[in-house]
Amino acid sequence: MEGLTLYEKKALVVNRELAQQGMGRYQWMVFFLCGFGYFLDLLWAQAFGLILASIKQEFGFGDIEAGNLSTAFNAGLTAGALFWGIVTDIIGRYWAFNFTVLIASVFGICLGAPDTYNGVLVLAAFVGIGIGGNVPIDTTICLELLPRNKRWLLPTLSVFQPLGVIVCSAISYAFIPWHSCAPNLKSCNTTLPGEPCCAKADNWGWRYTMFTLGGITITAFIARFFLFKFKESPKFLLFRGNDAKAVEVLEYIANFNKVPCNVTLESFTSLTEDDASVSGTESDGRIVLGSGEKQKNLSLWQKVKFELVRLRVLFDSPVMAWLTICVFIIYMFDYFAFSISGAFLPYILRSKGAQLGLGLQWTYLSYIYIKLFGIPGVLAGTTIYKWRRLSMIASSALFGAMLFTFTTVTNAPSYIGISGLVYCFQSMFNAILYGMTPEFFPAPIRGTACGAASFWGRVFSIIAPLAGARVLAVSQNGVLYLAGSSAFISTIFICLLPGRYIGGQSY
Repeated sequence: MEGLTLYEKKALVVNRELAQQGMGRYQWMVFFLCGFGYFLDLLWAQAFGLILASIKQEFGFGDIEAGNLSTAFNAGLTAGALFWGIVTDIIGRYWAFNFTVLIASVFGICLGAPDTYNGVLVLAAFVGIGIGGNVPIDTTICLELLPRNKRWLLPTLSVFQPLGVIVCSAISYAFIPWHSCAPNLKSCNTTLPGEPCCAKADNWGWRYTMFTLGGITITAFIARFFLFKFKESPKFLLFRGNDAKAVEVLEYIANFNKVPCNVTLESFTSLTEDDASVSGTESDGRIVLGSGEKQKNLSLWQKVKFELVRLRVLFDSPVMAWLTICVFIIYMFDYFAFSISGAFLPYILRSKGAQLGLGLQWTYLSYIYIKLFGIPGVLAGTTIYKWRRLSMIASSALFGAMLFTFTTVTNAPSYIGISGLVYCFQSMFNAILYGMTPEFFPAPIRGTACGAASFWGRVFSIIAPLAGARVLAVSQNGVLYLAGSSAFISTIFICLLPGRYIGGQSY
């Protein structure tokens, strides 16, 4: 353990204990509940692209305003990603794990009620606040509880995302084509009294969809909060000085898995006593992470300094600073690309289908076929996860290339096939990226780092629909070129990631 900090030594003890216990029932339960969080992430993200045309027809807003729906949702995701990422490193993983889905479920069910576009936008933003913390928190939790030899399961979490999209598409197909206004009708807000128009009474399909998605989200909360007893992460407890509680959690996990626990409180206190910084602070006054009870007996000012010490880890050295910057930029342009793709590809597909004389049933059934491509994409990403950098370079570049290719196709089978490949490579790229991100950073700032990366990605997700809507007004193909170019920028910065942090020991 030479060269490791006190906290890293204790984290290594936890890693070894989890490796000895193996992949037990507790870890599998956490894995599937975190997978449910991933499922909800794209369940809701897909929903707004699928209901956009129906809402636009009912409320009568223009193409430029169409981007406001995705922007409102992404604004909530942005705030939620940063807030929950920071909070999970301060108050713990437990509360964030549960209350993100509770918030999303309450406001999600309400989304089917508004009679105005502004009402829909407000509720979409609040759903985003809940959903925004899901991926960074769930990946953080899984990494901190999985044995090292099972870290390939981190990208596997992303297989739940295309499942969420498929379920959302299936629900939309079940409701929207059969409970929507005739395509040729205009909004009652833009027609003269007495003229045939699209009224709320004739357009309940998108509302039924929202009610159903809200109900699914409540099911996730019930499973997390009532049906499974999730315990706080041992590594969070360690860097907060709660060594005894960390031992209790490890013992609980061992009992749940019906295996022995080899860690005792003495395992941690002996490391604290042997460490040179027994006072709980460095010679320059900095607080020592993981110094046990000594760390808990701090003044208010020392606690403030402790939080600053944590955050400084993100930029603690030139290499770490460069890693942090590269990760943030990769997220920015990845999110920009798939936000445009998710928001406007369904709209473009519906438009092209109409030009070919194909109805809404074809369009919504096509969404299901397309999203099925995401499952092999994620599984392929899991298979090649050990070649993390090369796999991300290939998948991000192919994601961009397929967006460019879509502009050249002219028939229905090609629309479905190329759209499917877009989603396949997007899913592969994101699976690897989401799995790698928590590996880059230690537990004291892992939630903050993952949340901040997601935050910057979400910021660009806000910009993306606004920029895309303006390009769409001029050219449908221009939107796809914009998204593809963004994916290629991510590829460039993946090549620039420092290698020493890829696939190493996780503290």
